Parts: sequence; C-alpha cells; structure tokens
Amino acid sequence: MGLFGLFSKKQLLKVIEWEDSSKDILVYRYPLTDRDEIMNSSTLIVRPSQVALFIHKGEIADIFAPGTYKLSTENIPVITKLLALPTGGNSPIKAEIYFVNTKQFASNKWGTQNPIMMRDADFGNIRLRGFGIYSFKVDDAKLFMKEIFGTNQVYKLEDVTEYLKPLIIEGVTDAIAESKISALDLAANYKEFGQTIIECAQPQFEKVGLKITNCVIENLSLPEEVEKALDERTKLGVLEDKMGTYTQMKAADAMGDAAKNTSGGNMAGLGIGLGAGSAIGNLFASNLNTTNTVKVENKKKTKPSKKCIECGVEIDADAKFCPDCGAKQEAKFCAECGQKLENGAKYCPNCGKKVD
Repeated sequence: MGLFGLFSKKQLLKVIEWEDSSKDILVYRYPLTDRDEIMNSSTLIVRPSQVALFIHKGEIADIFAPGTYKLSTENIPVITKLLALPTGGNSPIKAEIYFVNTKQFASNKWGTQNPIMMRDADFGNIRLRGFGIYSFKVDDAKLFMKEIFGTNQVYKLEDVTEYLKPLIIEGVTDAIAESKISALDLAANYKEFGQTIIECAQPQFEKVGLKITNCVIENLSLPEEVEKALDERTKLGVLEDKMGTYTQMKAADAMGDAAKNTSGGNMAGLGIGLGAGSAIGNLFASNLNTTNTVKVENKKKTKPSKKCIECGVEIDADAKFCPDCGAKQEAKFCAECGQKLENGAKYCPNCGKKVD
C-alpha cells in the first residue's frame, strides 16, 4: 500500500516533445519537476530541425535525431548502462532532456564597430566601415552544448550572436586586406567577398559546433570627408572641358547672391559685398579676355604670310605694301633671263645673275 501510494504521487510522462513556436531559441531544456518520471516506455518525439540530448549527471548520454521513439533499453544504450535498467522493465529514467534547434537562423546583422584600415593604390592609407547580414545553424549539437550553452534552461539567438559577430568582422578584415582591390572597385566584388568571409570564418564556427551558411555585404563605405573629396574629383572630371563656362556660371551666381545681401543697413557688409562683386567681375572679365586672347592668337597663327620683297619682314600674304618699309609688293623678274624671282632673292635661280 505504501509503495503504491509512493508511485501514485508521481506524474508519468507518456509523451515528451517540444513544439517550437519561437524564432530565436536555439536550445530548450524540457521542464522536469520532482513529480515527473521518464519511464522506460515513454514516447519521445523529435521534430524536423531538432535534436534531443539526454544528459545524465552533467554528461551527454544519448542523442536523438528527428523522429518518434519508444524509449527502451535498445535506443537509450548509454542511459541503460549507467542506470542498469532491467530489460523490458518500466523503471524511471533519471536524465535531463535538451532540445537543440538545428534550423538555419538567417538575417543576423553584423557591422564594423571600428573602421578597418587598409592600404589603397589610389588613395593610400584609408579607413573602411561596413555592414551586412549572415546566416548559420547548429551542425554538431553535442559539441555546441559542450562549448557554448552548457546547461542553461533556455539559450537564445542573441546569446550566441554576440560571440559570432567578431568572427564575421575578422573574416571581413581578412577578405578585404588580402584582396588588394582598390576602394573604387569594392562594390563590384561584394559577392566574392561574402564567399571569402565564409571560408575565413568557417573554421572558427566549427570549433563550437556551428556552420555559417551565408554572408552578405550590404555596404562598404569610406569616411565622409573622403567621399566628399571623391565627389569633387568626379565633378572636376565631368567639367574638365567646360571649366571656363562653369567659372562664369559660378561667378554670376555669386554676384546674384551678393546683390540680394543688401538688407539691414550694414555698411560693412555692403562694402564687403561690393568688394566681392568687384573681384568676381574682374574674374569674369579676366576669363573672357583670356578666352578672346587665345582666339586671336590662334587666328594669327593660322593666317598665311609672306616676306617683303625689299626688307624680308613677314607680312600678310595678301598685303600690297610692306607695313615696315612701305615697298610695293610686286613680283620681280630676272633682268637677264626673265625668270620670276622669290621675295628676297639675291641671285636668279635660273641663270645665277645677281639681283639689283
């Protein structure tokens, strides 16, 4: 009677399972109280993307993959040996049960807390910041328990991502530094960088029973001041053959702004505005004069010329009189043979007679 009363106070667990409705739980410890008994005939249900671990006195005993199990001495050999359970008996199993979630945990964010230093062929030593996402899953539940979660009641995603994030950043740093790709070409290699990060980080993940399944770089950026300098450099490249027009436009805009700034009776400000307007006007005029001068010089260079028949000075090809000596520009002929002579010729090229 006393023995029957003792067992009647215990709650016999017929079905053991974890219906996971969460999105962030990696490990769940099945709740067992002093009134619960895991019998040698209980049913264990391990759902897809789960692994069940039986722990006896702090040591991992039996491991169950997804499926439905009728607990017996055949499928819990380690527990059976430790407890010496009689074959076919209905003795209670003294163990703790942990369910490990082996599904893929996606879209975990990573970002560089401090900038990454790198040497760039175009800009020298620069600093980069970046961010993105990565995915992972539990690959070895037994190793994961030993190295990471221990015997916690519940182990959540946020508990492990703080450990994993530095491993991702280390992979990012190695991938960028070893690639030696110019900062201007980084965006074209995000996919390749992601694969390199996986290869770099995977050995560290495996040490704790995890597997990194994906890594995406969403952005790599330069410091703000460097980006501004690049924008200015790009603008200059676009305006390279239109710099004169651009200068005139900016000067006109500045003059318009100065003309608007006449309120408040501030004579000092007015004087400064007039001075600025004068300077801008001079710049505007100087730019026009320079442009016109270049045009005139180019025109002079391209106009045909000839030598004066008397003094040999360069004059316009269509000039009838020399602007230097006043000689009329008429053709000369050799008095001996009648050969037409070139301007400034001293001897006839035909008969060799000296020209008077």
